[in-house]
Amino acid sequence: MNKFQRKTLFDHRIAIVVLALVFTTTSAQSKEDFECPTDAGNGNFADPVTCRRFYQCVDGYPYLNRCPSGLYFDDIQKFCTFKDEARCGPIATTVSPATEAPLDLALKCDLSECELPYCYCSKDGTFIPKDLAAEDIPQMILLTFDGAVNHNNYDHYMRVLDGRYANPNGCPIRGTFFISHEYSNYQQIQNLSHAGNEIAVETISLQQGLQDKGYEEWVGEMIGMREILRYFSNVSNSEVNGMRAPFLKPGRNTQYKVVEDFGFIYDSSIVVPSNKIPVWPYTLDYKIPHECKSGTCPSRQFPGVWEVPLNTHYVESFEGGVCPYLDQCVLHNHDADEVLEWLQEDFSRYYEQNKAPYMMAFHTNWFQIKELEQGLHKFIEWASQLPDVWFVTTTQALQWMTDPKRNKELAAFEAWDCRKPQTNTQRPCNLGNKCALSFKLGNITDTRYMETCQDCPNKYPWLGDSEGSGIPGRDNYIYQSKEPAPNEESESETTK
Repeated sequence: MNKFQRKTLFDHRIAIVVLALVFTTTSAQSKEDFECPTDAGNGNFADPVTCRRFYQCVDGYPYLNRCPSGLYFDDIQKFCTFKDEARCGPIATTVSPATEAPLDLALKCDLSECELPYCYCSKDGTFIPKDLAAEDIPQMILLTFDGAVNHNNYDHYMRVLDGRYANPNGCPIRGTFFISHEYSNYQQIQNLSHAGNEIAVETISLQQGLQDKGYEEWVGEMIGMREILRYFSNVSNSEVNGMRAPFLKPGRNTQYKVVEDFGFIYDSSIVVPSNKIPVWPYTLDYKIPHECKSGTCPSRQFPGVWEVPLNTHYVESFEGGVCPYLDQCVLHNHDADEVLEWLQEDFSRYYEQNKAPYMMAFHTNWFQIKELEQGLHKFIEWASQLPDVWFVTTTQALQWMTDPKRNKELAAFEAWDCRKPQTNTQRPCNLGNKCALSFKLGNITDTRYMETCQDCPNKYPWLGDSEGSGIPGRDNYIYQSKEPAPNEESESETTK
């Protein structure tokens, strides 16, 4: 990929406003074209002519479906995936699923081919961009918060982000929120976005085992969550730049195909094992430069897609444990000053070496323990006094990485300036609508409560119905890729 192509791809990711994917294109195919197996019941079955399509049998009638552009139907897993991973059918039902790991198709970093702002890699992930000296660059701190935002944690988050702490340019510190849907208050999320914090997506359902699911499930969870934020928090799709997999279990190549197809700039799901020198963010043009702790990292290249990894937190004595999320470290028996000292020692591994971004990832659990919350405030106050420390959002950190600036240049760095609005999200209403909504999951019917400045929906928004229309499976996401899917495959595509 040449520089012009990389620039086109990069600009596409920054500016794209992506809507969604059409999961299913029903066709008036007759039973003479394809007959559903009488002994298999409902389900998905391979098209006998091409791997690009499959049939969904419902009550004995076949509905023709087309895989998204660039994907092929796997007749064992029964979902669309990459061509080199798809096992084309029809395959006899007695064949056992293949268990071997996917081929490692990504190559090692090639510095002669990888140049900023479109690509970044280094041999082991620890090198500073542009070979700048550590003493000349800022130490970025990324405050990230996972899960629902609601009355249980909103005030705690606001005490960190209400403007009492400022960066060297006088701008208030900001954080990144990876939002999950259930129990979220969308008026509060809108207020966080309006104030300049970054809103990113986790998933709608926080389901276990998503890392083993197919493309459609990832689209439904991630793009559905982005749509819910658009409908109920007025956060536009173009401002939702990042995603994080639930439980830090990336979805192998499938998740990153969603990142690529739907215009996300970055993912932040991959954990770096305990390492003396922290790892910088990198693009997925090449093989990831460290061990994959989860075992579900991508194995192929996704040019221009950024990964903002979670370096593991620990201190030299390993007191408190080793953890990607700070609330997973066992610090509950410490007082606020001891929490401060623990954080300072962990932070020094970054600040005194390569100044890779120091990501402080939290769930709401951290803020339920007074000593931990007090220790965090002490740390932020202490770090804010250092002249080269900046608390920035994840996207702001990547804006620096694509155009690295020395400390003396940061006062005029527009991406970190607060004099211009950093978001298009409108100011939220003073009093949101408190919605009591019916919610059915499986055989269980319940009531869920949601607060938003928008009108209350008919039903609780969920997978397949992000707008809460009450029509299950209503969502049809319009697919937009770098190369639009053709109306009909060529002769070579239709022949296996």
